[in-house]
Amino acid sequence: MLFQFQAVGQALFTQGLVSPQGGNLSVKLGEHLVITHRGSLLGFIQEGDLVETGISKNNRATPLASTELEVHRCIYKNTSALAVVHAHPPYAVALSFVEKEIVPPDVEGRALLSKVPILSAEMGVKPGELADEIARLMGEYRVVLVRGHGTFAASQLLEEAYYYTVVLEQSCRLLYLLKALPVDPGITPV
Repeated sequence: MLFQFQAVGQALFTQGLVSPQGGNLSVKLGEHLVITHRGSLLGFIQEGDLVETGISKNNRATPLASTELEVHRCIYKNTSALAVVHAHPPYAVALSFVEKEIVPPDVEGRALLSKVPILSAEMGVKPGELADEIARLMGEYRVVLVRGHGTFAASQLLEEAYYYTVVLEQSCRLLYLLKALPVDPGITPV
């Protein structure tokens, strides 16, 4: 399991989808979950950066878990997901300030995600405050974007949740470029 966390964490970091100490990863193991340590460097995850705690109950390790623990717990309690990736992809976050949802303009993005809801949050929202709403939306969408904050992607595998994050960011890069061009992004050129 450590290798999965390392591979996904390294990929998120090298692709600029998280800052050095931003983002978090988790996997569900029965009534427990393994989540990255609060403030861990996703690009350089070591054994000590993983915290195992209960989905419904705290234990001695709980205070060490990521500040987004409540969101991960809520997703696991309310969906069939077995893995969650929380990232801060810059193009997706930038577009979250001006869009109500992301509708990917590219074929791959549309086929995989169709659309991504943007959950509006007050600036200064505390980690975990939107857990119920994020989990509710995760029942319908593969990725949820929190305005000005970042994405939560859920799936059966950590690598798959990472892939959804990457596809969204690629779609957002394209959408951003299309908005900068003097063309209507809703019109598909022949």
